[in-house]
Amino acid sequence: MEDTIWNQRIQALTHIILNPTTKPSFESQIFISNQIPCYLNWDYPPILCTKSTFPSVYLKWAFSVYLKRVSRFVAPETSWRSKCPYQQPPPLILAKGVEEAQWGDEERRQYVRKRFKRRHFGSDVNPFIPFIVPNILLFSLLYCNPFPIEGVDS
Repeated sequence: MEDTIWNQRIQALTHIILNPTTKPSFESQIFISNQIPCYLNWDYPPILCTKSTFPSVYLKWAFSVYLKRVSRFVAPETSWRSKCPYQQPPPLILAKGVEEAQWGDEERRQYVRKRFKRRHFGSDVNPFIPFIVPNILLFSLLYCNPFPIEGVDS
């Protein structure tokens, strides 16, 4: 990607933003591979890449796609848009646990109330524990000296 000019990058980025999909058409794949031929982090192969390295670009691309799918246990790919059912246009794939948007006034009020009632992200650890445990460890190092200095008479 470093050897492409900015105009090609802008055209490719504009195409991706205007055509969001998890399964791009063949024409879209050809267009993107013409603009940025050796970029391995997309879902389609770098078919017009002219670099010849070992291992081949196709093998690297296939391995990266395999690792992406294994890391999410072959579940459909979701993004931040998938968690926003009231966005226009609606997301292609809704995230797991998100219901389809209901556009009535009362339904939207209930949705907002439900979002506000959720627990906040965080842990339920007593706030004194992260303070006390390191201090006890430091005190134990002072109490029983694990590294005595030899040769010093007291």
